[in-house]
Amino acid sequence: MPRTLDSQITMEKTPSYFVTKEAPKRIFNMSRDSKLIVVVRNPVTRAISDYTQTLSKKPDIPTFEALAFKNRTLGLVDSSWNAIRIGMYVLHLENWLQYFPLSQIHFVSGERLITDPAGELGRVQDFLGLKRIVTDKHFYFNKTKGFPCLKKPESSSLPRCLGKSKGRTHVQIDQDVIEQLREFYRPFNIKFYEMVGHNFRWD
Repeated sequence: MPRTLDSQITMEKTPSYFVTKEAPKRIFNMSRDSKLIVVVRNPVTRAISDYTQTLSKKPDIPTFEALAFKNRTLGLVDSSWNAIRIGMYVLHLENWLQYFPLSQIHFVSGERLITDPAGELGRVQDFLGLKRIVTDKHFYFNKTKGFPCLKKPESSSLPRCLGKSKGRTHVQIDQDVIEQLREFYRPFNIKFYEMVGHNFRWD
């Protein structure tokens, strides 16, 4: 981390911190006053997105259904598969709460980040104790990608949008597979909503 003044905030991000068992202790030992921001989305959609990204790099992997279930007929989900395990948010949160109070963790809705980016970022700015500077005027909807992008800053001729790997069309999954996964995640989701005091409405 670069050294910062009292008036500055240093930020660091990676998708794997939240689900890495050793991360909370390491971050706590570095700075117990850290504020943590976690972007979460519907775990079923997240798993399909995860699979879609892996498939783009390794086209010969088994089907989503083959990886997601130990026994599809019995509805036995394979929670050891990373794409499934990551979406069991409550388990990861329990690990973080051993080191950090909930007041230092802010959860961003991945769905609302698409439908109301300024609103979600407004709440992030509040959480960080910043003045609300980022507003609706900073975004435009990119029809090709299917989500909002930042308008170009005055210093650049190009708008700022997420990379090529973002916004790709998901693999088509049978509706009954989606329903089975919804059932699997429901108890984890409900406990997660209760713990964070917010219903993300993933059912």
